[in-house]
Amino acid sequence: MPAEASRSPEASPDRRSWSEAAAVYRRPQVISLLFLGFSAGLPYLLVFSTLATWLREDGVDVATIGFFSWVGITFSIKVLWAPLVDRLPLPFLSSRLGKRRAWMLIAQLGLVLGILAMALSDPARNIETVAVFAVFIAFASATQDIAIDAYRIEVAEVDLQGAMASTYILGYRLATLCAGAGALYAAEFLSWSWAYALMAALVAVGVVTTLVISRPPGNANNPDPQSHSITGITFATVYRPMLDAVADFFVRYGRQALLILVFIAVYRIADIVMGVMANPFYIDLGFSKTDIANVTKVFGFAMSIAGAFLGGVMVARYGVWRPLLLGGILTAGSNLLFAVLSGIGPDLAFLAVTVSADNLSAGLASSAFIAYLSGLTSRDFTATQYALFSSLMTLPGKFIGGYSGTLVAAQGYGDFFVYTAIAGVPAILMLVFLIRPHLRDAGR
Repeated sequence: MPAEASRSPEASPDRRSWSEAAAVYRRPQVISLLFLGFSAGLPYLLVFSTLATWLREDGVDVATIGFFSWVGITFSIKVLWAPLVDRLPLPFLSSRLGKRRAWMLIAQLGLVLGILAMALSDPARNIETVAVFAVFIAFASATQDIAIDAYRIEVAEVDLQGAMASTYILGYRLATLCAGAGALYAAEFLSWSWAYALMAALVAVGVVTTLVISRPPGNANNPDPQSHSITGITFATVYRPMLDAVADFFVRYGRQALLILVFIAVYRIADIVMGVMANPFYIDLGFSKTDIANVTKVFGFAMSIAGAFLGGVMVARYGVWRPLLLGGILTAGSNLLFAVLSGIGPDLAFLAVTVSADNLSAGLASSAFIAYLSGLTSRDFTATQYALFSSLMTLPGKFIGGYSGTLVAAQGYGDFFVYTAIAGVPAILMLVFLIRPHLRDAGR
C-alpha cells in the first residue's frame, strides 16, 4: 500500500476509547494551532459580515452588500498563487524563518497595512476605495491561510488532524469573536474607524506566534530551506508542480476523484450563502449592534467552540465520515431557523436559539471537513493541494452569495433562508453515496 494511502480519510482509524480520543488535545502540535487559528480568523469578518454591518448602517443598499461578498472569491482562487508560496523564497526571511513562517509573516504585515487603511475609509463617500482595501486584506489573509494550512498538515500525522482542526477552529472563533462582537462593541461606543484600528493591533498575535513556533519537518519535494532562488524561479518551476499536484490527486483517487472534487465544492454552499446576509438581516429586523454582539458573544461563541471540539473528538473516535454527514444535515437544517426568525421578528430569545444552532452545526462540520481535506492532501504537495481543496470548497458559495442581496430584495429574507437550506441537500446526498462503501468495508 502506498504511504499516502494510510493518510487517506477513507482509511478506518483504530478504535479509541473516548478518553484516549480526548487526550489528543494535550499534544503540543495541537495546542500550537490555537494561536495560528486566531491569526487566520481575525481578518475574515472584517471583509465579510462585520463589514456588511458597517455598510448597512452607513446606508449602503443590500444588493451592493451582497456583491461585496465577491471579495471572498479571493480566498477561493488562492490556488493560483499557492505554488509561489510553495516554491518562491522570500529574501532574508526564508533563510531565517523557513518557508512557511516567512510567508506567514509577510502576509501578516500586509494585513496590518490593509486593516489600517480600511479604518481610515468612509463607505458612505467612497465605496470603491473600501472595496479595494477589502480585496487587499482578503489577498493577504488568503496568503496567510496557504502557509498556515501547509504548516498544519506538515507538522503532524492525519490522526491528529481532527483535533488540530478543532483547536484551530477554537483560535479562529476567538478571533471572529474579536472581529465580530468585539468590533461591534467598539463601533457602538467609539467608531468604526477605531474598531478597525483595534483589529489591526490584534494582528500582533499572529506575528508573535509566527516568530516563536518551530519549523515543520521538511520533505523530499519541498525541502527546507527552499531549493529555488528568486532568480531561478520560472513559470515552469512554479506551475509545473501545480500540475503534478493535480495529477497526483487523480492518480491516488482514480474514478472517484471528480466526485470528491464536486463534493468539496458543494459541502459548504448552504453555510456560506446564508452567512452573507446574516448581519444585514439582524439590522433590518431591528436588533441593535449591541444585541447582535451580546448574542454572538454568549451563545454563538460557546456553541461554535462546543461544535468544533465535538467534531474533533468524533473524528478521533469514528473517523471523518459520520461527523461529516451529521455536520451537513445540521448546517442545512439550522438555516431554516433563520426563516422562522424572519417571521417572528426581533425576539432576542429566538435569536439566541438560532445563532446557537447555526454555530454548533458550523463548528462540528468545519472540524470534520478540515480533517477530511487534510487526509486527502499529499505531503509532497501540501500547500498547493490543500489550497486547491480549500479554494474549491468556497468558490461556488462565494459566487452564488454575490446575488444574495438581489434575492433578498426581490423575495425577502424568509424565502432566501429556505433556499439556502435546500442548497445543502445535494452535499448530503453525495456524502451518503460516498460514505456507504467505507462503512460497509469497516463492517458497520
